[in-house]
Amino acid sequence: MSTDTKHNLVVEGIGPVEVTVTDDGTGHAFLLLHGGAGPQSVAGFANLLSTRGARVITPTHPGFGGTPRPESLDSIAGLARVYAALLDQIDLDDVTVIGNSIGGWIAAEMALTGSPRIGSLVLVDAAGIEVAGHPIADFFSLTLDQVAKLSYHDPDRFRIDPTTMSEQQRAVFAGNRSSLAIYAGAAMTDPALRGRLANVTVPALVVWGDSDQMVDTDYGRAYAAAIPGATFVLLTGTGHVPQIETPEQLLTPVWDFAVAHTRVRQPGA
Repeated sequence: MSTDTKHNLVVEGIGPVEVTVTDDGTGHAFLLLHGGAGPQSVAGFANLLSTRGARVITPTHPGFGGTPRPESLDSIAGLARVYAALLDQIDLDDVTVIGNSIGGWIAAEMALTGSPRIGSLVLVDAAGIEVAGHPIADFFSLTLDQVAKLSYHDPDRFRIDPTTMSEQQRAVFAGNRSSLAIYAGAAMTDPALRGRLANVTVPALVVWGDSDQMVDTDYGRAYAAAIPGATFVLLTGTGHVPQIETPEQLLTPVWDFAVAHTRVRQPGA
C-alpha cells in the first residue's frame, strides 16, 4: 500500500524545501521523476514497478499538483540537488533513478551531483540537451490537442477536453505549467548539459518511443551517445510518455536494466 508523506529538506544554496512523496512497495529502490504532465503521469507506472517487487519513491516537484515552491528553487539542477538530499534523508542506497521528459533531465543532473546513493540511471524520452536539427517541440505554444498529437502514437486514446476540467483542475494545470516554465525555461534545454554528460559514471539506459514527436528518436540517440557506456532502447508503437501509453513494454527494459546493475554488496561491506 502506498503512503504519502511530506519531507522537509534543507538544501545548500536553496534553503528549506518541502517535498510531497509517494512511497510504494518493497524491494529494489527506484526514484521515479515525473515530467511536465505532473505526478499523475507516472502514478500507474509506479504501481506497476511496485507489484513487480520494487520500492518506488515518487516525489511531486514543488510547484506541481498545488504544492508550494520556494522562490529559491528555480532550476532543474536545483531540483536534482533537492532529490539527492531526499535520498540522503530517506537513507536509500543503490537507487535506480528514472525520469520521463523533464524528469529525465532532472535524473541526468542527479547523476552529475555525484551522489553515492545512485546505482543506475534510466532516461525515458528525456529533455534537456541541445541537438542541432532536432529541436524540442515548443510546448508552451501548443494546445492540449496538439500536445496529445505530438506525445502519443495513438493520441485519440489520450486527448484531454479542457471544457470538462473543474476549477480546481484548471488551477493545478496552470500551476504545473507555470512551474515547468520556471524550472526548464521556454526551450527546455541547457546548452551545456550535453557536454557535461560525459561526467556521468553510473550505468545508464536511454529509452525512447518511436512515435515521440516532442523530442524525436535522433535526439534520443544523441542523448545516449553523450553518456559514457549508455544503452539505447527504442520502443515501438509508443510516444513521449510510454509509461502511460505502453507501460508493460517500458517495464521490461527498465526492470531488466535495474536488476542487471544492482550492486552486489560484499559480506561486511
